[in-house]
Order: sequence, then C-alpha cells, then structure tokens
Amino acid sequence: MIYMSVTIGTPLQASAFKVLLLGSGELGKEVVISLQRLGVEVHAADRYDHAPAMQVAHYSYTLNMADAEELKQLIQHVKPNLIIPEIEAIATQVLVEIEQQNIATVIPSAKAVNLTMNREGIRRLAAEELGLPTSAYRFADSIESFRAACDDIGYPNFVKPVMSSSGKGQSRIKSFDEVDAAWEYAQTGGRVNQGKVIVESQIDFDFEITLLTVRAKNAETGEIETQYCDPIGHRQDAGDYVESWQPQTMTPAALEESKRIAHKVTAALGGCGIFGVELFVKGDKVWFSEVSPRPHDTGLVTLASQFQSEFELHARAILGLPVNTTRHSVAASAVIYAGVDDSNLSFSGLNLALSNPDTDLRLFGKPEGFKRRRMGVATARAETTDQARELALETASQVSVQQN
Repeated sequence: MIYMSVTIGTPLQASAFKVLLLGSGELGKEVVISLQRLGVEVHAADRYDHAPAMQVAHYSYTLNMADAEELKQLIQHVKPNLIIPEIEAIATQVLVEIEQQNIATVIPSAKAVNLTMNREGIRRLAAEELGLPTSAYRFADSIESFRAACDDIGYPNFVKPVMSSSGKGQSRIKSFDEVDAAWEYAQTGGRVNQGKVIVESQIDFDFEITLLTVRAKNAETGEIETQYCDPIGHRQDAGDYVESWQPQTMTPAALEESKRIAHKVTAALGGCGIFGVELFVKGDKVWFSEVSPRPHDTGLVTLASQFQSEFELHARAILGLPVNTTRHSVAASAVIYAGVDDSNLSFSGLNLALSNPDTDLRLFGKPEGFKRRRMGVATARAETTDQARELALETASQVSVQQN
C-alpha cells in the first residue's frame, strides 16, 4: 500500500506552509482553527479590523479586497501557498492571474471562485452548460429590463443581486406594484454594486437542503474523489439562514439525484475542498439553487453532528489529507442575533444555555452588531431532528445580548 506524501512546515519559521484567508468572518474563524491544528501558518484579511478570523490567525490585514492593486500587494507580501476566498467582494480577476502564473493555488480553483462569486456565472454554468434542473430565471441590469423580467417570469418571484450573501438585497415580489421598491433594495444590498440582478420563479418545494460535498485526494492514488455529508435541512428568513439540522429526511431517489447534481456542478468547478450545494426538494424531484465553494453557514450544525466538522473537512481536503464525512449524532443549530445596532456588546445567560450537556455555543466575537447580524450560534444534539431543533432554538434564546 503506497500513500501520497503531504509535508507541512512549522508556523512562523522559514519552512511554514502559508494560507491567506480573504474574508475573516465566523466561518473563516473555524477554518483558521482547523488549519492551525494541522500546523499551518494563517494570514487573515478583511475590510474591517478585528474580524472573527483575525482574532485567531497568526497575522491579519485590513484592506479593500475588491481593489485589484491592494489585493496584489497583499499576496506579494504574504507569498502564500494557498489562497482561500471567503466572501464575494474580491477582485477575482487577480486570483485568476495568480493561479495562471503559478504564484499560489486558489481554493478550490480560480475558475470556481470567479463563477460562484457571481450568481450569473454559476446559474449559466448549471442550467445552460450542465443542463441541471433550476427555477426559471432572467437577468436584468436596468429598471426597465427588470420590470420586463418580472412580468416575463410571473408572480410571485424572487430577486437577488448577482453578488450578495446572507440574504442582503433579496426580496420576494408578489405583484407588479412591488417591483420598483425591490429593484432599489437590490441595488443597496449587493456586495459589489454591479447593478445586475437575477429574477427567479418560485418553485413549489417541500424543503431545501445543503448537501456538503467534499472533493479530496485519495491517500493511496492521489486521485480526487467526491464524498458527501448527510443532507442538512435549513430554514431561512429573507434569504438568511436561521436554523439548520442534520440529517434531513428525504427519499432515496431524491438523495441520489441530489448527489448527482452536486457531483456534476462541483466536478465542473474543480479543485479540492468543501462545497455547500443548495437544493430544492419536492418528493423525488430536485432543483439546483446555488453553490458556495467553501464551508456553508447552514453547515455550522456539523460542529455537533460529525466526527469532522465542515471546517475540518475543508482544511484536510485543501491540504491533500484524507477526510471522514461520517455523522455521529442527530443535531441542529440556531442563530443568535445581536438585536441591536451597537458595538462593544456583552453576552449573558451562557450558564443557563449550556446547562444541558448536549448543547454548545459559538460566540463569533464580531466587533459591531446590527439587529439582524449573526453574533453566535447554538448547537444541540438529541434523539430526533425535531427535538434537536427545539433544544437549539431554546439554547439560542437563553443568550442575552446587552449594550454597554
């Protein structure tokens, strides 16, 4: 039996294996911790100081990552082995150039980052090139073309900026009277204001899932193989994840179709790492929605449910190490919101929240809160998903956020 060799140096030494994280939110923070456990030197960047991942990285940098020159200078300074984009507001063309010049490896690939940071790119790949089932859609870049797209798709429909996350700029339009207001909201909610939106028809589905899909190298052959975590069910509010649970019960045919779709889209994107593939499910039918080439917010539940969380899976996969997607528990997660627009916040009720041995918390350490900003997450394990969801929501509700 022959195993492929992977070598990692020592952080802060000449031999260090360096990773540059572009975007330092709560998901990036968990990735940093997982990488550091494997001896990786981590450099974290974001648009504001003291972002969550910065607090645990070896080095941190504050810059406008959508500025091509600033981003180039940072990469030249750090000289990373790997670059991990975590947010949409990045000058992705710089990453394409970096990869073409063999300066660093972009995770999972520059092509994947370029396509998935923009809803137009990934939707055209999935629907038009790969032939995957999706909702009906149109793109619009002016108020006139937007009105026409909404009429063409019909009502109700959904509108999203082509570049946004966490539900920002998204809305559901029930009639033509709401079209102009939805356009204005979409223009203010995008990560990078490109003025373009996608209008999607409403699909009649039973539930939506995230199928965490891992592309990792086989330890013996070095060939990239695809593995899947058990499906994660989730509930959203205005496009933003509120709670998630694992596993989501579904028919064997729907699960098989979900894996087929996930495999097809992730293979087309290429590279190694974890992909959060979002899907709509009704009976045995499955529609592709979106894909993130990195850990997914709904996957926070894996901190409680799996032997290796989505963050550990991502770290291992991008380093060329073996992965294990096995689940050991039924679990759920629930978001803790700031509830206020303020900084220097305090959190209480933690002793009560953690009094049940099957619960846990992650407080993200964000320096500033907004009413609907995620400041933490509660996780819970139980015999059934319903019980786990109830316990996770109760745990989250016991954490109180105070202004100082």
